[in-house]
Amino acid sequence: MAHLHKKMKSGRPYYYIREIQRVNGKPTVVNQVYLGSPERILELFTTDQKGTLTSLSSREFGALFIFNEIDKEVGFTEIVDSVVPAKGNEERPTVGEYCYYAVLNRIIEPLSKLRLPEWYKKTDIQHIRPVAIERLNSKAFWDKWDKVDEGSVKEISQRFFRKVREIVPVSADCFLFDTTNYYTYLSSKTESDLAVRGKNKDGKHHLRQLGLALLVERSWNIPVYYRLYPGNRHDSKVLHESIEELFREICSWGKTKERLTVVFDKGMNSEDNVEYIDENQRVHFITSYSPFFAEDLAGKDLKHFSPLSIPKNQDLRERGEEGEQILAYRNTGQYWGKDRAVVVTYNPRTHRKKKMDFEQKLNSVREELLLYRRNYREQRPHWKDEESIRERYYRLCEDLHIGSQYYEISFASGEMSFRQHQYQIKIAMDRFGKNIIITDNIDWSTEEIYLAYNERSKIERQFRKSKSPFSIAVTPQYHWTDSKIRLHILTCVVAMVYFSIFRNKLKTAGINLSAEDVLKELRELRTALYMAKGSKKLNRRLEDLTKTQSEVLKIFGYAVKDGWILQNSKL
Repeated sequence: MAHLHKKMKSGRPYYYIREIQRVNGKPTVVNQVYLGSPERILELFTTDQKGTLTSLSSREFGALFIFNEIDKEVGFTEIVDSVVPAKGNEERPTVGEYCYYAVLNRIIEPLSKLRLPEWYKKTDIQHIRPVAIERLNSKAFWDKWDKVDEGSVKEISQRFFRKVREIVPVSADCFLFDTTNYYTYLSSKTESDLAVRGKNKDGKHHLRQLGLALLVERSWNIPVYYRLYPGNRHDSKVLHESIEELFREICSWGKTKERLTVVFDKGMNSEDNVEYIDENQRVHFITSYSPFFAEDLAGKDLKHFSPLSIPKNQDLRERGEEGEQILAYRNTGQYWGKDRAVVVTYNPRTHRKKKMDFEQKLNSVREELLLYRRNYREQRPHWKDEESIRERYYRLCEDLHIGSQYYEISFASGEMSFRQHQYQIKIAMDRFGKNIIITDNIDWSTEEIYLAYNERSKIERQFRKSKSPFSIAVTPQYHWTDSKIRLHILTCVVAMVYFSIFRNKLKTAGINLSAEDVLKELRELRTALYMAKGSKKLNRRLEDLTKTQSEVLKIFGYAVKDGWILQNSKL
């Protein structure tokens, strides 16, 4: 309930509106609004003002309310607490509650644990899911999270995905698997089995990194499995190490399906992995193959290609852009000891982009080689040795991410010369825009194979989102022990799942805006504390709703009446 509260400062009274609510059975101040001195309060209630309402405060409401509704179906807090129960008279929040409030923040406005109390005070969380906000501090997080060992994190994730499987209405027959890594700020002196140095996909090679493997169900684009691993592991080894657990998860989602397919990139298609898949007659695969190991396919003349019957090509034809269509060539071949269907695709736009980038790099190399030649001719210091010049050239190509075979360098009679290797350049040009896809789904149409592989972009979008500072945001993360890192990654994956459920509910309801744009709009849905003019009673209501905000509330079974939210069944 709300009441007027007086504080004495330097002998003068100042007044606040306080709302008291029971949190974990104890009366707790859940909201406090500063009114001011007695003179200001007198002016507030006696001045002739336009309008009938005096707004005192507003709190962020919409996004927290909607994602709390999603959590009601899953019960993430209860799942965590069932694995790591509170002991005796242990002070609340529980471990599960700490994990849940971290998930909410990850989705809406990712912040460090140090800043969580400040953020939650600006929201209306107390009227959505009451919590002692002052307890959401970084020290309390670390104390609670230290109670969760590696085995408990694995059990929590298994129970969580089991529950998601029960509530998500997917007809799962195709899954997407991929990996990425995230840099950390752990010192080299800090002990960690997870954070190690490796080739970082964001170019932060000097920092220690974590690896994350993710399995995504194709139709709903929802994560259904993840694995955290040391950041220096190769993709093919990660798949090999997790393939049994991965297959169990795939089969548990596709209980009624006789045939399941997993899609992965060429970095994982080792002989051992493909052999394991071949032994499981229920699971099939679609993967890509490096053009460097199939020059005959990569160099295939475009006269053997034909346009795919896919929606994208249809749109291009309707716009009169037939020349931009995706083309494909299909054949069969022996790969990993068995006959496979082979589809080579060609994208004209990708070809042009890669050709332009390649030519720019060739010109950059040429300009550097001209400088090399001049320095060698003038016998400048450190430019007299032929082998050291070749080494410089190899390093230059490595820095530009281009092969060294495109120029030939020679030395004779005190002169250095170089020329382009036209045959190697032609081989490279022939590969641009082409992608080789291999599958054991021999009876699938070319279009089905292409579309399934092309939807790897869904999992790539999941990874891009997890590296965005605006939502989910795995990085940058400042956790300094493996136990905290594991829980941090778990809360980020749970946030990905909740956001996927949110996105699919919007799509099913026919809302054409992106889920990210809808989330931004929901964040503008706020509750206001106000007083009617001439009254001393504190009231609460939603600020005026937009059309999109109203539609989203309706999707979740709510409508607004008299400034507050009611379930449709009560209207």
